Amino acid sequence: MLITFLRTIFLYIIVLIVMRLMGKREIGQLQPFELAISIMIADLASTPMADPGIPIINGIIPILALLVMHLLISIINIKSIKARTILCGKPSILIYRGRIDEKMLKKERFTVNELEERLRGNNIVNIGDVEYAILETSGQITVIEKPKKRVPTLGDLNIDAEYEGIPYDLVVDGKVMYENLKKLDKDYNWLRKQVLKFGIEPNQALIVTIDGKGEIFCQEKSMP
Repeated sequence: MLITFLRTIFLYIIVLIVMRLMGKREIGQLQPFELAISIMIADLASTPMADPGIPIINGIIPILALLVMHLLISIINIKSIKARTILCGKPSILIYRGRIDEKMLKKERFTVNELEERLRGNNIVNIGDVEYAILETSGQITVIEKPKKRVPTLGDLNIDAEYEGIPYDLVVDGKVMYENLKKLDKDYNWLRKQVLKFGIEPNQALIVTIDGKGEIFCQEKSMP
């Protein structure tokens, strides 16, 4: 029982490392070759977990081989447009200039109801508001609304917006994010002064952030 437990933990760590090396895509954004490799890795890992009689190396070597395959295919995918088309396919336009392309729907085995469902997932309730709907190679649908239905931007209204930058975490669960302080050219003493304004020490904070305008948000931990 203990051996099975330890084998499972070890294989989990191996699979986790391999998946991290494969990149940061969400499952719904995986290309076909990436999804196939992910499924095979899961299957290869499960066999040594379930059967202690199978040497654990028999599961690790194929997993590493699939990682090598993934890296090679990714390099080919980046360097060759033709290979990219073969491996990943091409985006398909399901709605073109406000009209549903029935031939493309049939080719992609989509029903109108499925298209409407996907549009609702993009916060589009009325299909008549769509100018273009593009089925990406990952299976996601990109929607471009008709001009009169789009939410106006500040640029459309001729309003100049101030630069906001990105917020940085300075303290998370009582732990100081020294790397972010360094990026901001700040130190612990500066951080402590800012947090003391809220009546607490940095190690008592649940979260402390700073935005692009220099405004500090701080919340105290309610539990020790």
